[in-house]
Amino acid sequence: MRPFRRLAPVLAAITVLLAPPCEAASRTVAENTAERTAQEDTEPYGASCRIKTDGSETVAHCHNPYVPVDHVRLHVECDRWWDIDTDSAPVEVGPAMTVRLEGRCWKEIRSVWVSHER
Repeated sequence: MRPFRRLAPVLAAITVLLAPPCEAASRTVAENTAERTAQEDTEPYGASCRIKTDGSETVAHCHNPYVPVDHVRLHVECDRWWDIDTDSAPVEVGPAMTVRLEGRCWKEIRSVWVSHER
């Protein structure tokens, strides 16, 4: 029993010295995430979209001039409370491709936008 009592503080000190601090481990993960995000941000990405609304119908033409594939979705918000808002399924826009997205409401359209996903 006596030798363990003498060795316990020494073992605790060695464990504290050899264990990496929590900040160092989380900082490494954050640095890796930031580096990965910086690489994605430097590469040009995203289709440019033109939206035209005429009464209760809307059309969006999206063209992707870049190499990475973009997935676009058309979102239509209707003005009347009883009219159903719509979101289209994701459409793949490859390099140098143009796609057409259509949407409509029964009555007036309040807002239209296009979302992008890698």
